[in-house]
Formats: sequence, structure tokens, C-alpha cells
Amino acid sequence: MADPHAKMTKATPREVMVSVVLGLFAPLVAIVLIVFLVNSIQSEQVDEDSPEIAEKAVLRNIAPVAKLDAQDASAQRVERSGEEIYNAVCVACHTSGALGAPKLNSKGDWGARIAQGYETLVNNAINGIRAMPPRGGNPDLSDLEMARAVAYMANTSGASFKAPEAAPAAAEAEAATTAAAPAADGKAVFQASCALCHAAGIAGAPKLGDKAAWGPRIAQGQDTLYKHALEGFTGKSGMMPARGGNASLPDGDVKAAVDYMAGQAK
Repeated sequence: MADPHAKMTKATPREVMVSVVLGLFAPLVAIVLIVFLVNSIQSEQVDEDSPEIAEKAVLRNIAPVAKLDAQDASAQRVERSGEEIYNAVCVACHTSGALGAPKLNSKGDWGARIAQGYETLVNNAINGIRAMPPRGGNPDLSDLEMARAVAYMANTSGASFKAPEAAPAAAEAEAATTAAAPAADGKAVFQASCALCHAAGIAGAPKLGDKAAWGPRIAQGQDTLYKHALEGFTGKSGMMPARGGNASLPDGDVKAAVDYMAGQAK
């Protein structure tokens, strides 16, 4: 039997402090974990009374995983101006001077570079130099767009470079191609499309080589002959269908056939 009068061992102040800290630590950890759990649950809840929050949640849930950017490969490329290229691609570095890029409107930054010449600057911009990536990091930029961007930035800092002009428009290029095309063979067109009527004089058509029949018509002038042949004509002596009845016959072929027939009657 234990001695009731035995003395109890006294705890030291350090032991008391450790016991108090341990006694408080466990509840504190439990409280923190509960707070994190509540916040996590609340962040995933949607306030049904708030249309704005509900709409955002719906849009987030139905958002596509990926987006398809479809472009027409046959569409004509539109070359942008130097200022447009600067604002779209170059502004990030050339406004702040990041990575040592010469800043816009800074003669101090551009002076030595301008002295190298426009061709050198354009070549460096296209191929890259030091921290400057080729084409400003955008491989889709054309040489023409790069040259324009260089001229734009350098000219704001004291240069007087002339930016290259745009390439000929599609219509102008087509017109140039048409002008360079060989002239139609009037005799061949006559034999293929006109001989049926103009060889036999059907429907009042002036026969090939008939000066009497062609004389009054030639006197009306070449433009009138072309107009009647292209648009058709009905007169006292007969009628001429538009393009000789062949709607797909090009203007050049029709005019070549008229020239050939008129030439045979002179």
C-alpha cells in the first residue's frame, strides 16, 4: 500500500511550459485545417442569387478544350505598314529597351545603328542579331514588312529611310499578265466560230472577202464592228448573234476574228 504521506515529485517550469504548448498545438492545427476546408468548399460554390457569377461558371464549364483558327490559304496576303508591325510585334522590346533593343524615338539608341545603313539594319532584323531573334520572333513576317518596320522605328529617331512600297495589286498584276499574253489568232477563231455563217453568208452575214458587203460595215469604224460582234446586232440585211453564238468566246478572240475578216475585204 502506497504511503499517503509520500512526497509528490514537483514538475520543473520547463516541463510545465512544454505541456501547455503541446496542449494548445493540437487544437490549433485542427482549427487551421477546418478553416482551409471551409474556404475550399466555399470557393467551389456558385451563388445562385448572383446571375453574373452563375453565368461565369456556366461559360467556364462549357468552354472548349482547344480552339481552331481556320485561315484561307488561298487568301491574298495583305502586307502591313511599318507602324502596324511595330505595334503588333516590336513594341514589347523597342518601347522599354528590353534585351538592349534600341527604343523608339531615341536618337541615342539609334544613331550608331542608322550609320550602318538601311540595308544592314533590315538584314539584321530579318536574320537576327545578338538578343534580337530573326523577324522579331514572328516567322510569319515578310521581308517587306520587316523593312517597313525598320524604316518606321529608325525614322522616328532621326533617319530618313524610304520604306518599300507595296507589291502591285492583284488587278494590276492580272492586267499586266493579260497585256503580255500573245494576241489571239483571228484566222483560227474565224475557222472555229465564224466560218459557219461568214463563209456561206447565212442570215445575211457578210461573206469572207466580199468587199461590197464589208465596205459599208468597215466604214462605220472598228469600234462599231467590235460592238456588234460582241453584243450582237440585227439590221435590214440580217442578224448577228452576240459573240457569234459562243458566249464563252473571250473579247480578244472576237476582236481578232473581226480584224481578220475586215482585213480580207480591204
